[in-house]
Amino acid sequence: MSKVVIVGGGIIGMFTAWYLTEEGFSVTIIDKGDLRDNCSIGNAGMLVPSHIIPLASPGIISKGLRWMLSSTSPFYIHPRLDRRLLQWCMHFYRAATPQHVANSIPYLKNLSLLSKQLYLEFAAAHPEIELKQDGLLMLYKTAEGAHEEKEFALLARQHGLEAEVLTPQEVKVLEPNLELDVLGAVFFPGDAHLNPAALSACLHRLLLDKGVSMVSNLEVLDFATAGRRVTAVVTDKGDVATDHLIVCAGSWSGEVARKLQLNLPMLGGKGYSFVVNNNPAILRPTILTEERVAVTPYGDKVRFGGTMEITPANRHINMKRVQGIHASIARYYTNFKCPLPKKEDIWSGLRPCSPDGLPYIGYTQRWNNVLFGTGHSMMGVSLAPATGKVLAEQLMHRKESVLSDAFSPDRYHQASYQLLK
Repeated sequence: MSKVVIVGGGIIGMFTAWYLTEEGFSVTIIDKGDLRDNCSIGNAGMLVPSHIIPLASPGIISKGLRWMLSSTSPFYIHPRLDRRLLQWCMHFYRAATPQHVANSIPYLKNLSLLSKQLYLEFAAAHPEIELKQDGLLMLYKTAEGAHEEKEFALLARQHGLEAEVLTPQEVKVLEPNLELDVLGAVFFPGDAHLNPAALSACLHRLLLDKGVSMVSNLEVLDFATAGRRVTAVVTDKGDVATDHLIVCAGSWSGEVARKLQLNLPMLGGKGYSFVVNNNPAILRPTILTEERVAVTPYGDKVRFGGTMEITPANRHINMKRVQGIHASIARYYTNFKCPLPKKEDIWSGLRPCSPDGLPYIGYTQRWNNVLFGTGHSMMGVSLAPATGKVLAEQLMHRKESVLSDAFSPDRYHQASYQLLK
């Protein structure tokens, strides 16, 4: 039985292990953390086939520069002299073009639709993940926001997705408990949501039942190699032998890649979320578009989350970013009152951000037995099962369920690795 080591025990790593065990592989997951507090559990839990535009897109540069002037804005880059940050920003700038968006849309759409299909199959057997198909509301308050979201709706329809432009009165029908201060919304009925903590716990239990070895608090120091193959993961607690290696290490994947002599531009985009009582009850998952705040209801509780803070890897809570999320709530829901959460009640996590807004999925030419599944930014939960399935198909050299060449880990030339050493 072939042995596979997966570096990273988040949702991507666990779904990859899930599909590999179904094919009879012996799987070991190793993680630098405790495997219970990964980036995905504080996620909004949205499954969003509607999100077909990559983060690197026209207009984001000027908007990002405006946001950089505010300490409570949705987007912020910590300025610092760092070669990897400069490289990432350079690639981001080059990718933010109409052509890149046009090329990326079919890939993101097909991967996302596959993921939703796989989630529906998984949820049928495991209802505890609380998957609900309630759609997604994109609320907007300004003329600029209305123009952007209506253009987005038109683009989505052109690519075969359902999108409805709603008046304030039509929004009220979907959210009867709320007093809304909005100009309207776009509604995507094909989107869904689930409970990410319940999903993580479910996968963890199922993988243990299937015999997957899950080893926590293990730091990757290096790799043992023979020719063009990785033979073992060298850790601070000994070597872990393997026939195949899959890197699903989230925002640390770039660091792991450098140990494999690969250039995989990656930065952590810190996000924050908090959970409060859902009163008056918000019924639909929602994006407060101008503020880039995600709203996910779970019965008598609701999670608010947002910000993209490009930052060094740490879990420090920047309360000004949280205040920005909190202040946005009353601007859209005028009768929804909640106190600013205490610092100890705030979750933060680092989303793995590639500079072109596309994930890294698949084999690298540098090694014969190494694959990557990372760089999903804010879409990790949404794209996890499809990523895991495609990685399993690639490892078995089967025809893939969707085309994935745009997600190649080799798309940033490896020669630039020498510049980063």
